[in-house]
Amino acid sequence: MSTRLGAGFGRLWTSAIASNFADGIGRTAVPLIATTLTRDPALIAGLTAVTFLPWLLFGIPAGMLLDRVDRRIAMAVANSLRFAVAALLALLIAGGALTIWWLYACVLLFGLGETVFDNATTTVVPSLVTRDQLDRANGRMQSAEIVIQNFIATPVAGFLFAAALLLPVWLTGAGFLIAGLLALTIPAAAARAHAIGSEAQTRPRPGMGAVVRFLAGHPFLRPMIILTSITASALAFAQGSVVLLLIQTYGLPTALVGVVTAVIGVGALAGALLSSRFVARFGRGRVMFVSILLSGVGIGCVGLTGNVVLGILAYAIGAFGVAVWNVPWGALRQAIVPNAMLGRAMGIVRSIGWGLTPIATILGGFVARIDLKLPFLIGGGIVVVLTLIATRLLLSADSYGQAADSGVRSAEPTDIIPEGTVK
Repeated sequence: MSTRLGAGFGRLWTSAIASNFADGIGRTAVPLIATTLTRDPALIAGLTAVTFLPWLLFGIPAGMLLDRVDRRIAMAVANSLRFAVAALLALLIAGGALTIWWLYACVLLFGLGETVFDNATTTVVPSLVTRDQLDRANGRMQSAEIVIQNFIATPVAGFLFAAALLLPVWLTGAGFLIAGLLALTIPAAAARAHAIGSEAQTRPRPGMGAVVRFLAGHPFLRPMIILTSITASALAFAQGSVVLLLIQTYGLPTALVGVVTAVIGVGALAGALLSSRFVARFGRGRVMFVSILLSGVGIGCVGLTGNVVLGILAYAIGAFGVAVWNVPWGALRQAIVPNAMLGRAMGIVRSIGWGLTPIATILGGFVARIDLKLPFLIGGGIVVVLTLIATRLLLSADSYGQAADSGVRSAEPTDIIPEGTVK
């Protein structure tokens, strides 16, 4: 029988729920607000690109920060910043001074806070649950994110936007502020980098060079980081102009954009809920291979149809694959990387993984000027081809997961990779 995840994890989960609610409102409202300022697919896609740009610019500094400070405080400060940005955006709208470039600036600042808050939630999880609970804990976090963003926040944002432009903006800010306050209730010990084991607390913190050598020298993490970077960019290339696809190609009114996103989220929710069970039954390797292949097929099929029902169904299948993938991949990173360097390691992984995303999104926006469905066809096809090429790598996830679960990961990085050596 599975054991409870504990009160500490419950507090982190509650804070993440509030932040996800704010994210869901904001991520639906901002592109809709942008459509009142421009109908250029490249400019709309550029907003999505700017959403990921902070991970390229601030992902590593955010990770360095989280390995040195109380992660609860960092989460609270980051979301206080996002609350202030939402208030600024509301004032610009109320004063009639909002332009597409001001909207870009606000999205960039929202993303800066996100690099700290989201990195912190990932790095705190391994300190709140046991190693064999990581898949279930990550599944719980992902399920909450999908339910809140897709089934609650996104539909609400669409209706609020139709009622009044300012309503979703103020609600976004309130959600961020509440999430930051809830983060302060997480147990203090779990929010510090050296939170596991007395031996880890007595060792000096590994330097940034050791973190880089650990990731670059790991035979599984290194190629996986490359693979996920390219696939993430391909998916971003496909989805940068999705709002225009729904409105112009499928003819949806703006009030229903959130509802359709919620329908697509059914696939993502099913994937998040079932992922840990799939891993337990079939193993991480097979689950990761099938899920990422399925995501590419689903996204690619969106580009093959102009039928709204088939398009949404294909999108939901792609979302299912991505959600299933995220759980075992996230658990593997948390299990393999030592806690004392987890913040910086996640900063590096996400900076590399999402570093190409802004460029890919903008390129997808320009391709969408030709046909709004074409980026989905190209992006999905790239993911399918890369998955087939990386079959052997993905199936090897089982052996590395078993090694981490047995405690091999507990060694410090300077014990695994000697100074000045890259394996």
